[in-house]
Amino acid sequence: MMIRLYSQLLITDIRRNYFIPHFPGKAYFMTTSNFWVQPVSRMPKKQKLNKAAAVPVAEGAAVAAESPVVQNSNNTVTIKILAKPGAKHNSVTDLSSEGVGVQIAAPPVDGEANVELVRFLASVLGLRKSDLSLEKGSRSRNKSVVVSGGLSSEVVRSRLQSEVQK
Repeated sequence: MMIRLYSQLLITDIRRNYFIPHFPGKAYFMTTSNFWVQPVSRMPKKQKLNKAAAVPVAEGAAVAAESPVVQNSNNTVTIKILAKPGAKHNSVTDLSSEGVGVQIAAPPVDGEANVELVRFLASVLGLRKSDLSLEKGSRSRNKSVVVSGGLSSEVVRSRLQSEVQK
């Protein structure tokens, strides 16, 4: 038995000549032997969130959310990076709430810029390359780098800030 769902204004089955008038909010199920009308349930509308009305729970949480350098619970530090590959030389350009701007002197081809970014950040922070790992954004300009060298977020932020001022 074959069941078909119709929602046109007038449903016609040419073989049996069934004419079914349209009732709004109803779905029409027709088989080869008979037909019946069944109500259709509608999905509830999605409520919009007002982002301006959202209030942070604590003042410390608001400061941590605005900073591109965040201390994780497992003694690691996550840095949000805004990468600019293909520059003339490696440098940290700015430290803003969106992320740390880093110019990379490698083209964005076959992951060369990602390798150069990890190598440059390791030299800026005074760590080994194995202490840094690219967590997100291997094919994007917005990246997330995890530092597991035992540094606090304040130390990482101050070292990046001193590199910006050079």
